[in-house]
Amino acid sequence: MKRLLLSLCLLACAACSPREQAYHPASETPVLSKKPMVQQLRTSDATALPVRSWVPAGKPKAVIVALHGFNDYSSAFASPGKYMRAHGIALYAYDQRGFGHAPSPGIWPGEDNLTRDTADMVQAVKARNPGVPVYLMGESMGGAVAVASLVRPDFPQVNGAILVAPALWGGESMNPLFRGTLWLGAHTLSDKILTGEDLHILASDNIAMLRALGDDPYFIKATRIDAIYGLMHLMDKAYSDIDNIKVPVFLLYGEHDQVIPPSPIAQCINRFSVMNKAAYYPLGYHMLLRDLHGDEPVRDIVAWIADKRRPLPSGHDKDVQRLLSKFLPKTSAAIVCRPSGSR
Repeated sequence: MKRLLLSLCLLACAACSPREQAYHPASETPVLSKKPMVQQLRTSDATALPVRSWVPAGKPKAVIVALHGFNDYSSAFASPGKYMRAHGIALYAYDQRGFGHAPSPGIWPGEDNLTRDTADMVQAVKARNPGVPVYLMGESMGGAVAVASLVRPDFPQVNGAILVAPALWGGESMNPLFRGTLWLGAHTLSDKILTGEDLHILASDNIAMLRALGDDPYFIKATRIDAIYGLMHLMDKAYSDIDNIKVPVFLLYGEHDQVIPPSPIAQCINRFSVMNKAAYYPLGYHMLLRDLHGDEPVRDIVAWIADKRRPLPSGHDKDVQRLLSKFLPKTSAAIVCRPSGSR
């Protein structure tokens, strides 16, 4: 009887297994193309992903490939993109699969699709801007995608990574009950829709921006539970892989972030190498670049690209010590790292 019940449970789980977009082999060279009024990335598996770009006149000093967060899309970078363009930096952002105007919105795209698309976008942008330094920037989920992409052995060479309120959350820092509940939900109620309204999370102090997102039909407001389950695995992998990135990293995090907990962020910063930098913004929320004080981290990004060794204009690289002292485990007190990120 126990074996029968176990078999029935396994069959029920299989019948409701998490849904994920299919992965197709690469068949062509990725390219940035323009149709009337629309710019697209045609990926190596011939999928068209919408692209927005903010490009200065003449040859840019640097190029940023930007990855948006969970349930968001490329319009998230309109404000920083305009600032970057005014300072000679080109910013390209695309709608990742499952989000915005990309195919199959709401369906989790899977790590393999997400990271290969990132590699395709970097390759296409480098082909359009030969000889220009290229940086990969990820916000929230996009930060986790950036980390998972950068550790791929076939990922194109970039000059650095910018992680804005990155979804780095895993290992012992993630509650086992949370993991178990998501696994059960994804395998029994995979198409269950959650809104998160009961969580009362404030993602930004920019209320006008949040209201605009509430009216935006391409910003996903009701999320499948199996998509959240896929995000959990991506966050876990990124948390584990942060040590393996071989390029300089600049991590930005807000003191009022109510989405990604501070403890795993502090642990990741404490594992940084000496070539990395972090900043802790006392007025910052999760949507750091779109907050009311979003111009401050954007200026810091421009300054870091220009000179990675100099102190940031905001001075908030000095505030990282406060984050580490407060949220690192007591056993790590002896190895609390300096603002430069060494351990």
